[in-house]
Amino acid sequence: MRSDVMAKLQEMGLSLPPYRGARGNFLPWRRDGNLVFLAGQTCDWGTEVTHLGPVIAPGQTPPVDGPHVTIAEGRKAAEICALNLLYHLREACEGNLDRVRTVMRLGGFVNCLPGFDSSPEIINGASELLIALYGENGRHARTAVGVSGLPANASVEVDAIVLIE
Repeated sequence: MRSDVMAKLQEMGLSLPPYRGARGNFLPWRRDGNLVFLAGQTCDWGTEVTHLGPVIAPGQTPPVDGPHVTIAEGRKAAEICALNLLYHLREACEGNLDRVRTVMRLGGFVNCLPGFDSSPEIINGASELLIALYGENGRHARTAVGVSGLPANASVEVDAIVLIE
């Protein structure tokens, strides 16, 4: 069966990343009826974290002893997080991402320095991908917060709750 969502991804020049495995003792997703709770996904592509360190806003002084990313790179990191969410959501949907009825909620976490106020802009990278794939059904409630660190020093992490058929 041809998936419209997978075809849209391909048209956008995107694909789902390979699975890297969990960094801890948890499930990547849990389903209760038609609700799928997706664990936080960082910006991994397989076993490699694609964006490391805090997201730095214009005018902020980057850390001298470590990696960092720009706002634009942070948005791309959030998109990669969403692709990882879709990878696991496809499993929960028994291989068919077209079964998604509504993306209910997204939680976004941005590795940043004190005073960073652009977390919502960064998490838009994930939100915009889901809206592009699912239209109005991809619009969701959302939290976007800045944090002082994420697993493997990733720049962004995103989790989700999704209603499926």
